[in-house]
Amino acid sequence: MPLATIIAGSLLSLLGVVGYFFSESRSLTALIPLVFGTMLELFGALALRPEFKKHAMHGASIIGLAGVLGSAPGALTFLRLITGGDVARPLAAKIQAAMFVTCAVFLVLCIRSFQDARARRQATATAV
Repeated sequence: MPLATIIAGSLLSLLGVVGYFFSESRSLTALIPLVFGTMLELFGALALRPEFKKHAMHGASIIGLAGVLGSAPGALTFLRLITGGDVARPLAAKIQAAMFVTCAVFLVLCIRSFQDARARRQATATAV
């Protein structure tokens, strides 16, 4: 799971850089995915150390949840865009939708990983 965290963080970082350099206004808000991505990359790197893995992955999952919640309005705007509606900033809607999908997939992977870890702990506890 640490590798998946680093990959998700790298994707978000790339989204932030692309969003910033390809937007007309070069607004600092375009770098929000970069901030989330950098935090995920740091948590993923920390999770590579066994003594920090549990806490780092819980921290990363919180970042993933915040990313889902924060980018959900942009994902809805993207749906309006692809159904032919008028959108003020189409690139921002696309970037936010990509952030939503990336964070949602990452969050699902985190939840499944936590469930698997709990099942392993319970199996070990009953085997002893």
